[in-house]
Amino acid sequence: MVINSIHWFRKGLRLHDNPSLGASLLGADTVRCVYILDPWFAGSSNVGIHRWRFSRGQSPLTYKRFQTLIGRMDSVEVPAESVGADVMGKCRTPMSEDHDGKFGVPSLEELGFDTEGLSSAVWPGGGETEALARLERHLERKASVANFERPRMNANSLLASPTGLSPYLRFGCLSCRLFYFKLTDLYRKVKKNSPLPLSLYGQLLWREFYYTAATNNPCFDKMESSPVCVQIPWDRNPEALAKWAEGRNGFPWIDAIMTQLRLEGWIHHLARHAVACFLTRGDLWIGWEEGMKVYEELLLDADWSVNAGSWMWLSCSSFFQQFFHCYCPVGFGRRTDPNGDYIRRYLPILSGFPAKYIHEPWSAPESVQAAASCVIGVHYPQPMVNQAGGSRLNIERMKQIYQQLSCCRGFGLLVSVPTTCHGAGKTSSDGAGFPVEATLCAAALSGRWNTTRSGSSPPPIASGGELVSPDSFTLYMKASKRCGLRLTGPGLHRISPSVGKRRSEDSADGKSSKVQRRSAHWEERVQPALNGL
Repeated sequence: MVINSIHWFRKGLRLHDNPSLGASLLGADTVRCVYILDPWFAGSSNVGIHRWRFSRGQSPLTYKRFQTLIGRMDSVEVPAESVGADVMGKCRTPMSEDHDGKFGVPSLEELGFDTEGLSSAVWPGGGETEALARLERHLERKASVANFERPRMNANSLLASPTGLSPYLRFGCLSCRLFYFKLTDLYRKVKKNSPLPLSLYGQLLWREFYYTAATNNPCFDKMESSPVCVQIPWDRNPEALAKWAEGRNGFPWIDAIMTQLRLEGWIHHLARHAVACFLTRGDLWIGWEEGMKVYEELLLDADWSVNAGSWMWLSCSSFFQQFFHCYCPVGFGRRTDPNGDYIRRYLPILSGFPAKYIHEPWSAPESVQAAASCVIGVHYPQPMVNQAGGSRLNIERMKQIYQQLSCCRGFGLLVSVPTTCHGAGKTSSDGAGFPVEATLCAAALSGRWNTTRSGSSPPPIASGGELVSPDSFTLYMKASKRCGLRLTGPGLHRISPSVGKRRSEDSADGKSSKVQRRSAHWEERVQPALNGL
C-alpha cells in the first residue's frame, strides 16, 4: 500500500526545526508540500509590494506577569531535526514537468503591482538559506550579544542591517526556537557558569508576549471591541493621516522615517516608536488602528498580534500607561542623527541645510533656505501642527482619561499621574518630552454599558493587568457601591461620586485634584470592600 502525505506550509517556511514536516515523512512513500498564495490578496488585502516581494485561560496583560509565568514553565524543547536526505529516506516528492507553469510563484506584475520606478530591494529576499546565514553573522558579535549590549544609536543604526532577522522570523524562514538555543549556547560559552538572564531573549519574549496577549481575543486589533484596550476618543482626520503615511508632516525626522518605510519596507524599532507616538498621543491624536493598518501594508515583518500590541503600547491604550513620556519629533531625531545624515538620505530636498537647521528647517533664515534651494512652505511643507502646544494638549487629554479611570477605586484602575506637566519644549535626559515621574498601575477597561440598564452583559474588566470574567461583575458592582461609586455613560467617559460622596481631595487653591496612589493588586484594593458580601 502506497502512503501519500501532504504537508501544508503556513508560517514555517523552512526545513530546520519543523516537527510537522518531519512527522509527515514518517512511513510515507511520497510527500507533497503545499503553500497557498492567493493572488486575490495582492489587490484586496492590506499587504504591500515589499512583503509580496519578500516572499480558554486568560492571557497575562503585563510583561512582568508574562515573565513570571515563563519562570514557572518547563524548559524549552530542543529544535527538531532538520529535514535532509537522511530524514527523507525512501520518501519522494513527485513533480510533473509543467509544475512551475501550474504552481509557480507569480511575478509582481502578474499580481497586479506597478513595478515601474521600484528601487532595488534592501532586503535580498526571503528564504531559509539567507535566514540561517544572517543568524550566524548575528552571533559572530559574541561579546556584545552575550552581554546583551544595546548598540549606540546613530544615523547608521537606523539603516537595515545584514544581520537583521525580523522578516525571517515573521515568515518562519528562521525558527525562533533555534534562535533561542543558539543564543543560549553562545552565552554559556562566553559567560561560563553565569545564570541565563531573561534579558538575553528580550526581543523574542516581547514577540511571544504579544502572541499570548492576543490569544482568544479576535478583536485584539480593534479598540472598541477589545477587552484589553482603553477607550480613547481619538480624532478622525483623513488628511492628517495621509500626510503622516506619505511622509509630508513637515517634521524632517518623522518624514524621513516614513519615507524609508515606504521605500524599503523596514524601519528601526525606535523609529517605529517615534512615528507611532507622533500619530497618536504625541501630536496628531489619531487612533492607533489607523497607524496599525499602514504598518500592516508597508512593513516586511508586520505580524498581526505584534503589530496591534505594539500600537496599543505606544499609544498608551494598553500594556503601558506612561502617557507623559513622549518622543519629541525634533529633539529625539537631533540626538539620534545630529548631523542630519539620515534625513539627507531619505529627504534629499533638505540636503542643502546645515546640521543646525536640518531638524527644524522652518526656523532657518530666508537666506539659509534660499542657499539650500529649499523654501519651507514651497519646496518642503510647513509643520502640520504646533508641536509644543499640541503635545501639551494631548498629554492633558490623556491625563484626564486616566484620572477618570483612577476614580474607580473598586476596579483596580488607579494610576499615579504627575500632578504637574512641564512644558513640551523641555526634554528629559531619556529623550522624552516629559520626565518619567511614576509608573502607572492601570490596565485597560473596555466596553460600553450603563449600570442602570437591566440585562446588560458587560465584557471582561481589566484589573491591575489581569482580566476579570463577566461572572465577577456583580461582585465588582457591589464593591463599587461600598466604595461609594456609581458608573454612568458609555465607556466610563463619565464617572461620578454616588451617595457615599467619595470625592477627590481638592488642593487649597482650588486647582487640580490629587490622585490617590493604590496598590497594583486586586486583593489589596478591593477585598476590604468585598468583606461581608
